[in-house]
Amino acid sequence: MIDLPPLSGVRVMRDVMIPMRDGVCLAADVYLPEGAEGRLPALLERTPYDRRGTNHADRSAADPTPRSKPEIAAEFARGGYAYVLVDCRGRYGSEGVFTKYANEAEDGFDAMAWLVQQDWCDGRVGTLGLSYGAHVQAAAACLNPPGLKAMFMDSGGFSSAFHSGVRQGGAFELKQLTWAMKHARLSPLSQEDPARLAALDAEDVRDWMAVNPWRPGRSPLAAAPEYDAFIQDMWRRETFDDFWRAPDFCAACHEDAFTDAPMVFMSSWYDPYALSATDNYARFSRGKAGPVKLVMGPWTHGQRSVAYAGDVDFGASATLDGFLAPDYLALRRAWFDRCLRGQEAPDYLASPVSLFVMGGGSGRRTAEGRLDHGGCWRAEADWPLPGTVFADFHLHADGGLSPNPAKPGARVWRHDPVCPVPTAGGAIASGAPVMEAGGFDQREAPGLFGATVIGRAFADRDDVLVFQTEPLEQAVEVTGPITARLAVSSSALDTDLMIKLIDVYPPGDDYPEGYALNLTHGVLRLRFRDSFAAPRPLAPGEVYDVEIQAFPTSNLFAAGHRIRLDVASSNFPHFDVNPGTGAPAGEVTGAVVAINRIHTGPDRSRLVLPIVPARRT
Repeated sequence: MIDLPPLSGVRVMRDVMIPMRDGVCLAADVYLPEGAEGRLPALLERTPYDRRGTNHADRSAADPTPRSKPEIAAEFARGGYAYVLVDCRGRYGSEGVFTKYANEAEDGFDAMAWLVQQDWCDGRVGTLGLSYGAHVQAAAACLNPPGLKAMFMDSGGFSSAFHSGVRQGGAFELKQLTWAMKHARLSPLSQEDPARLAALDAEDVRDWMAVNPWRPGRSPLAAAPEYDAFIQDMWRRETFDDFWRAPDFCAACHEDAFTDAPMVFMSSWYDPYALSATDNYARFSRGKAGPVKLVMGPWTHGQRSVAYAGDVDFGASATLDGFLAPDYLALRRAWFDRCLRGQEAPDYLASPVSLFVMGGGSGRRTAEGRLDHGGCWRAEADWPLPGTVFADFHLHADGGLSPNPAKPGARVWRHDPVCPVPTAGGAIASGAPVMEAGGFDQREAPGLFGATVIGRAFADRDDVLVFQTEPLEQAVEVTGPITARLAVSSSALDTDLMIKLIDVYPPGDDYPEGYALNLTHGVLRLRFRDSFAAPRPLAPGEVYDVEIQAFPTSNLFAAGHRIRLDVASSNFPHFDVNPGTGAPAGEVTGAVVAINRIHTGPDRSRLVLPIVPARRT
């Protein structure tokens, strides 16, 4: 942790120690307006990533150089706030032992209880932060802490970490592994212990991604036992029980106690917390005094000031900057000025929902080499959008996807756990160096982790089923939650269903083979088909009707494009690979090739799409 030079116009109280209920003290820096007298509203940001550090997302479209947390704190302080930056327990200046996600509800409550007692705080507290900095807000809000009057949760704040964040559909998010490797190296214990750091640096997480499971002492985290223990624990906790219902993991489980304060849930279509944001908005906008706002952009995790995600460009208007507000700082400043101070600040979030509808671009390759997919911002009254028509698109045995009921039939694919379908983009964070977030042509490109036949389209793999419409006669907007209801059977005791919604571009001058753009994904581990609390093995050959919830999206499928659904049994390394044995997660087991089937018929397998009428402009 570095000590920054003095910041003009502010007074900083450094290394203030905030007591927690168990005697641990958290380190804080308090930024106050220089010469301020009396009490001020306080803004609280808690982070495990160094209260004096810099986040790569704290930039603007005008200035791509990220600003440090102290610089941002000083901006708010000069605007009349007490800005309090706190290291999470066990991180940097704080006492105690850090365990990811643990203790955050009670620590947040205790921090706010301390804040409202300070002679420089007027009793009003706002919270803000990105990613983990949003998770800690939602966790504390489950306990309705004293003084909490406004929140701004950016790209985080678990609705349910079991269903979206740590696990999804019963599968384990392998971004937890890459996150742990990175932050074990950056942890204070590693930085203070050259031998430990050298042992971690000697490991390459890419060599370990296909090892399922990691075992205590036999993982690349062996030199960092607290991180090793975290991964072992999260990987094995595959059933939805009281652990996952705790405030640290599940705002949905604490709806009644959750704060009534005004709150913003902001995320993006290629962010792993898109589902959390939309679920939280839908739940709390109906049950809390609020107001509650939802912002959904086309970005990857926290990248609100860039106009592309992965290999896809959404146009100059895709940034937050200059379209929703002058920039991110101005957006948050206006929110807190209105909610905490009652000022007539600009109302950048006048509508309950602000979302970016992807699509409508030229389809050409930009000068930077990305697909010009385009899009536009739109203000809406609610989520799901009023007037949405949830339409069934039936899966046909010949690979068709249409509103017309299908004839009885089946399609078969072979899932070999040793050769899984690679991950090409999607809603991912902290995936480096093995996976990248965003939109990509769905094919095995050079450098793609797990690719075996460079240039091969996923549609040409024998372990991926493709169902697609005929070329659209007119544009179709899909905005909202996505669900697949499938009739399936398997030769194995367990297998996964991985679905992916894709916008298929026709061949053109820049993309002679067309372009299959991933929009959103979903997953279900079939032993959890009836209950995430009580898994049951499959009876080989028996047909089951199952439902898969995918992440939400918003996309305009242009005329001439196709709407496509891909079905497979792996999406690696986004998720751990199901070995097919039915063994509990974390248990060492062999691998079984699964022969899987989608069964079609008039009332069988279908994709439910939220179609938005064309009346909107």
